[in-house]
Amino acid sequence: MADVRPLVEGDLAEAQRIVRTAFGTFLGVQDLENFWTDFDYVYGRHGAEHTVSFAIDDDGRLAGSNFATRWGSVGFFGPLSIRADLWNRGLAQPLVAAASEAFTRWGVSHAGLCTFPHSTKHIWLYQKFGFRPRFLTPIMAVPARPGSLPERSRYSALAPDERRAAEDATYALTDAIYDGLDLRGEIRTVAARNLGDTLLLWDGASRLAGFAVCHWGPASEAGADCLFIKFGAVRSGAGADLRFARLLDAAGALAASVGMGKVLAGVNTAREEAYAQMAARGFRAVVNVVTMHRPNEPGYSRPGVYALDDWR
Repeated sequence: MADVRPLVEGDLAEAQRIVRTAFGTFLGVQDLENFWTDFDYVYGRHGAEHTVSFAIDDDGRLAGSNFATRWGSVGFFGPLSIRADLWNRGLAQPLVAAASEAFTRWGVSHAGLCTFPHSTKHIWLYQKFGFRPRFLTPIMAVPARPGSLPERSRYSALAPDERRAAEDATYALTDAIYDGLDLRGEIRTVAARNLGDTLLLWDGASRLAGFAVCHWGPASEAGADCLFIKFGAVRSGAGADLRFARLLDAAGALAASVGMGKVLAGVNTAREEAYAQMAARGFRAVVNVVTMHRPNEPGYSRPGVYALDDWR
């Protein structure tokens, strides 16, 4: 079995090409050269403080890659891609094993991934490593609606000490949703790499009502004319539904303010209230993925949690 090594800077252009052509081939795209060219899953993740990147070679050439991401106590991997001419050669398994070893090293309590629900081959592969399919996650879109943004709503506009306080406030919010869930590395990476911004909603002077880590632009994971919420959540408990509505409104206003025509976000259907509210507000699924979890437990995908995420 081929050995896995760290992905390095010199691999990135080829890794990006493999990601695009592998997924395009799987999806039956005719024009592979122009598939997924309006966003990126490789450069923005490689070398980030909360991500590790893996490569595998065949006959001296890059054959595929994988990325493991740590959100505190939660870890997930992907996109995993193998050159289409090397499919069914067993090259994906070492990349899954490398990500699983990273989760063990990090001590995460909940690990996962997402894949296509109609792909029996992929679901069978990941089950070999203890991951089990649970609820669907629709990736949903809605047209952006102009509106006013509240004060102190953009992380990028805060002073350094205010940024640190805002980061800690997001951790207090997510830790209350799931023990140890931590998006601070994601927030810092989006800012440092100019992938978008983090939207902050406050109740009063210092209590965080909710936040959303947002991408836009061709260097990000968003896609053309799109503001993509990679993760968003509001404080649980009484009034969470109203806070969630505020967050969705603010995301639409932020999208319009930066010239994006739509908002894109994933919501696990086990978060029944959040999914229902999004559907009622006009969000419609553009693709469904299924999340696979280890252990086979809900994690933070359960009723009463108003959270958005995308493990692609």
